[in-house]
Amino acid sequence: MTTQNTQAPEAWGEARSKNVTWHDPQLVVRAREGRSGLEHLRSWAGGEFPSAPISQLMGFTLTEAEEGGVRFEGTPDESVCNPMGAVHGGMMCTLLDSATGCAVQTTLPAGVGYTSVEIKVSYLRPVFAGTPLYTRGWVSKPGRRMAFAEGEIRDAADKVVATASSSCLVFDL
Repeated sequence: MTTQNTQAPEAWGEARSKNVTWHDPQLVVRAREGRSGLEHLRSWAGGEFPSAPISQLMGFTLTEAEEGGVRFEGTPDESVCNPMGAVHGGMMCTLLDSATGCAVQTTLPAGVGYTSVEIKVSYLRPVFAGTPLYTRGWVSKPGRRMAFAEGEIRDAADKVVATASSSCLVFDL
């Protein structure tokens, strides 16, 4: 059974908007040429080239990259809330997928890439818009064909709000 909302849009209150700007994703791809994964991510974190469009869309920033680990920071806004008023699980999963994948990237030499194969996310606490978050990802087992990583999201009170385990396919570019 489907129902249709018959309320006039005026009854919903003032509409909010979000202006999203991103740069050509090929700039990020070209910046990877000739660099190891770690070099690429450090130059991204250093502002040498624009961040990936997904991080611009979701409003999170790569702040640290070291061999086997990364950190992203950001504060979700209400545009990513679910019908319950909390930050949507898809946003949290995207943060964890980015952190675990980029952690794997830090272990890769020049000319080698990765893609996510599987991710398992556990949501431990609700997160609400305006809550500053930081997301860490670290490699639990590097590999030449498959690599495995874990991640967590913590809130401003340093409480873990979500965790993930991920596997990535490693391949020549």
